Amino acid sequence: MAAPNEITVSQLLRLIGTPEAPVIVDISIDPDFAEDPYLIPGSFRHPHTDIPGLMARLQGRACVVTCQKGIKLSQGLVAWLRGDGIEAEYLQGGKYGWRDTAKAPCVPAGAIPAPVGGGTLWVTRHRPKIDRIACPWLIRRFVDPGARFLFVSPAEVMGVADRFGATPFDVEDVFWSHRGDSCTFDTMLDEFGLQTDALMRLAQVVRAADTDRHDLAPQAAGLLALSVGLSRQYRDDQEQLIAGMALYDALYRWARDGFDESHDWPTGRG
Repeated sequence: MAAPNEITVSQLLRLIGTPEAPVIVDISIDPDFAEDPYLIPGSFRHPHTDIPGLMARLQGRACVVTCQKGIKLSQGLVAWLRGDGIEAEYLQGGKYGWRDTAKAPCVPAGAIPAPVGGGTLWVTRHRPKIDRIACPWLIRRFVDPGARFLFVSPAEVMGVADRFGATPFDVEDVFWSHRGDSCTFDTMLDEFGLQTDALMRLAQVVRAADTDRHDLAPQAAGLLALSVGLSRQYRDDQEQLIAGMALYDALYRWARDGFDESHDWPTGRG
């Protein structure tokens, strides 16, 4: 029988990428992490010895704690946190259990830009449409929930990146951008090791809409229409991003759970 403060890999997989995902804390000791320098999507590292610092980061939020094998480190810290009123669970089998489960993605820690003021900082062109909303959604849901995004005039993207230490994306001649026929969303899936079936299915729709190749996915025309509509609805790019997060949350659930569902009227027609 599973322990009451334990979560399985399959249960956590269903939560990651959704607004209901818990905070995920990796407390692997440095030698173990050096041996396997990958992160469960959306997780951050924190030393198991710094419990006050972790409590400050959690701010009362529910969390899942993981270490290499899911035994003494994570179970001990979870017990401590629960004693302090935090809804905490440990991952069954730890990172080994996650890594060895089919289709459980692992993000290479070296691919994540260095944090700036507590989280990763990204910069791109203002007035986003498709890629520049899809990529922030991907980062916040699967890489760094605390990531911040700056939207500036195209001519100032590189200057802002230099002055503020931000990572530029979806502009020409930078690492995080289009490559060949692929868009920036594709690049991020590749570099962050996030090629799950659901995200690859979503990527095809994003690519089709972003590069005006609607023959690749029939859903592309709808995504383009909604994206243009959002850009007309909001003057403030940050408000548009918030609204766009909800749009991509829905698209992700379609890509994961409902892509083979159709609709007709009247119902039951032969």
